[in-house]
Amino acid sequence: MAEDTNQEEDPVEDEGADAGAGETAVEEQEEDTNQEEGGKADEVKEANLDLILDIPLSVTVELGRSKMLINDLLQLGQGSVVELTKLVGEPLEVLVNDKLVARGEVVVVNEKFGVRLTDIVTPMERVKSLAT
Repeated sequence: MAEDTNQEEDPVEDEGADAGAGETAVEEQEEDTNQEEGGKADEVKEANLDLILDIPLSVTVELGRSKMLINDLLQLGQGSVVELTKLVGEPLEVLVNDKLVARGEVVVVNEKFGVRLTDIVTPMERVKSLAT
């Protein structure tokens, strides 16, 4: 039985002698764990982003508005001119799901119309617009 006690103590002494090496191994394991957790967090963020990437949004670019009677609307034909509330050169509004998110100006690229964004609405302005 005395031999059993000595055998148990010897490994303990060996661990004590290599305490520096044991600490290094523990630190490496902790770093690996931290890297794995960081990788998992990135994967979770990507998975969360993937969930919303396919949500359809309605994007509207508003040049101006006009109110008219149904009778006037029925009289419109090809070549008719509709007067809008905005003047030439005023910034147009970019709406996403009927909420203002940006302002911009009309550009023409390769004979196609586009919008150059000149001002992005701040989150605080978007919150204020929800109240109205």
